[in-house]
Amino acid sequence: MDLQRIKYFLALSEQLHYWKTAEKVNITQSALSRQIQSLENELGLQLFERNKRNVKLTPAGKFLKEKWEVELNEIEYIHQFAKQIHLGERGTITIAHPDSISASIMPDILAKITEAFPQLQIKLVQVLYENQLDFLKNYKIDLAITRDITSEQGIKSKKIYSDHLALVVPLEHAFKRFEDLSKESLRAQKFILPTKDEGSSYSEIIQALFKSYDFVPDVFLHSEFGSTIIALVRKGLGIAILPDSYMHHQSPGLRFIPLPFKTDILINWRADDHNPVLANILKLVFGD
Repeated sequence: MDLQRIKYFLALSEQLHYWKTAEKVNITQSALSRQIQSLENELGLQLFERNKRNVKLTPAGKFLKEKWEVELNEIEYIHQFAKQIHLGERGTITIAHPDSISASIMPDILAKITEAFPQLQIKLVQVLYENQLDFLKNYKIDLAITRDITSEQGIKSKKIYSDHLALVVPLEHAFKRFEDLSKESLRAQKFILPTKDEGSSYSEIIQALFKSYDFVPDVFLHSEFGSTIIALVRKGLGIAILPDSYMHHQSPGLRFIPLPFKTDILINWRADDHNPVLANILKLVFGD
């Protein structure tokens, strides 16, 4: 059934006047009459009662007017929804990110996305280092924000931000500033560190720090979760090396001592993914 004929019918059912309706829908009166007759022939029923002076709906016409108005609104909504999906303005995107940027750059990134695409659904997850690329390649996530450089085939990466490592100690700790650090003073500490992942460029930066002081740290505990490490440092169970972006996490009772070691933050995505939602977000984040 021709959707345009239904629209002509609904327009005539409102005006109940062929000339006015034809003018409104921008066709000739004879063309409108032919369209209505074709619709009646297709349906096998009469929609309007006509005479020289009046046009009025038949009972069947009244019924179809009520039903088609609702259906047409629904169809137009569906078409608009589909167009928004096609343009990448509506849909769902799953983003994996490290805990360290939850209170630093993530709120700014999400604010940009929601302002530009208010109909978009965003799902945030945190994924273990060893699962990140697998989740990305198998479409379990759409974007992976990481501190690790990848050369994996089929994955594209681009740096979006850099911050520095910091030594995290309780406020009452003897370390007050960077100048307090030495091979001897660091060797006497118990460390709580992020899990040392094989092949992780972020882990290599932390190890480079220890090599610069020429000592092997006494590691009391490893954890994937920075919030856990912070809680243990606050409890006095050791000191930690973490990105200084954790300073945004409202961590009372702790001191962050900046270290001269930079850690980059990168966005990773599938090179062959043509999802318009993904394309829109990448363009927005990179400012292209």
